[in-house]
Amino acid sequence: MALAHSLEKSGNILFRYRGQIPLILFAMAIPVIYLTPKLALGDQTQAHGIFTYAALFLTSFGFIIRAITVGTSNKLTSGRNTKAGQVANELNTKGLYSVVRNPLYLGNYFMWIGVVVYIENEWFIGFVSLLFFVYYALIIYAEECFLTRKFGSEYSKWKASVPSLFPAIWKYKKSDVPFSYKSVLRREYGAVSASIISFLFVDLVREIVHTKSISYNSIVTYFLPLTLFALAFSFVLRSIKHHTKWLSEADRW
Repeated sequence: MALAHSLEKSGNILFRYRGQIPLILFAMAIPVIYLTPKLALGDQTQAHGIFTYAALFLTSFGFIIRAITVGTSNKLTSGRNTKAGQVANELNTKGLYSVVRNPLYLGNYFMWIGVVVYIENEWFIGFVSLLFFVYYALIIYAEECFLTRKFGSEYSKWKASVPSLFPAIWKYKKSDVPFSYKSVLRREYGAVSASIISFLFVDLVREIVHTKSISYNSIVTYFLPLTLFALAFSFVLRSIKHHTKWLSEADRW
């Protein structure tokens, strides 16, 4: 019992500070980029292209998973960790929740592994994947303890029939909640901006490491415009969210 309590407590702490994951990845990425050959495999141009397209696809795929999940979820469902504790008045069992118990975490994995793939280091991809699953295993354990206490046999039955992170597509059941783009804009703008800035960060570090400098042209035509776009995107949507009712919905987070 003491071990179970300790694991649950650790999971709740990790969830509370999950926003620091990008900062951890940034810190780890710098030495990895420094130690990674400029182009990892095969023909130089072709190899870089493969990594780039794979990275963009994975990150976009992760965002799509998160968008569908967020856009079809009611308020007070699926368990949400806050400083006051877990919150869940209803249990989501349809939509993406009918094929995987933790679609948001699955989306997180694809979003961030895309950035890691962009670094072009196969060992780092494996390391981050392992770290991700260990990290989220504790978070999932804590959430499942809460949901078991909250919903009892209803949750236990659903848990036994739906995998945690590896989707069972054939079990899909259409959500009763219509998709809301407002929910996606209200809750996911930060993830989009963070992804853009993460890719730019990898490019910036890579250019500095491999050329020992950074060109004025790169700053003016690439890094600065895209960084400003990402920041402006978040600022505008955050302002709309907090200072207007344009994105408000009574039955959504």
